[in-house]
Amino acid sequence: MLEIFHPGDFDIALMVFDVFVLFFIGLVLYLRREDRREGYPLEDDVHGRLEPAGGLLFSAKPKTFTLAHGGTVTKPDGKRDDRELAAKRTSPAPGSPLEPTGDPMMAGVGPGSFATRAKTPDMLVGHGPKITPLRIAEGFSIDPKDPDPRGMKVIGADGVVAGEVSDVWIDRGEVLIRYIEVKLPDGRPVLAPMPLCKVKKSTRTIEVGAILGGQFAKVPALASPDQITFDEEERVAAFFGAGLLYATSRRAEPLL
Repeated sequence: MLEIFHPGDFDIALMVFDVFVLFFIGLVLYLRREDRREGYPLEDDVHGRLEPAGGLLFSAKPKTFTLAHGGTVTKPDGKRDDRELAAKRTSPAPGSPLEPTGDPMMAGVGPGSFATRAKTPDMLVGHGPKITPLRIAEGFSIDPKDPDPRGMKVIGADGVVAGEVSDVWIDRGEVLIRYIEVKLPDGRPVLAPMPLCKVKKSTRTIEVGAILGGQFAKVPALASPDQITFDEEERVAAFFGAGLLYATSRRAEPLL
């Protein structure tokens, strides 16, 4: 017998559920492809061989992004970080840590690891670099209620005076101090991250416990006296991060 479809037999709730499930599956596939624009394909931890990219459904197609301050960037771009690390594996087992060889402060591993980033500064849309020294930041000044770091002596973890603060570098977007500029005895300026600085108002000194006084001479230098690039920020932060573990041999030893 021929059945006749009746409008009342149509289940709208079931149709909405089916559409939602299909949409959700499509969303998951889209997001899993988009999150593979950087860092993929993965590398084997032991021998470095590339792992399978994930197939058609989980591989991102190259996409070109237009940047707010001009220019474009395409991801994925096929570039790999092929730097030779000054380190050796402590064990052939996957997941084993790397042990620095040579100067651990410059090895680029552990707390001192960093990624190669753009050789351009972080920009405010239409207003130049985001992070600049106070000497060229028009309209910015240090609150009179706060201690002015300029002129203070900078002391390392060993109590040795590394230099004197010649200026502060401010984040014009967040309106805070990002770095202090330390003038070394030989006249060269280097930057130290403000979160690692302890300001002693009573003695007009700044203590930086991450590294020793003599190690300030090895802080990565800037290419420009008035701006810092993404890559330079990464390297400066990595150097002080390395100091938290490698500044002295005792820091690298286990507590027990």
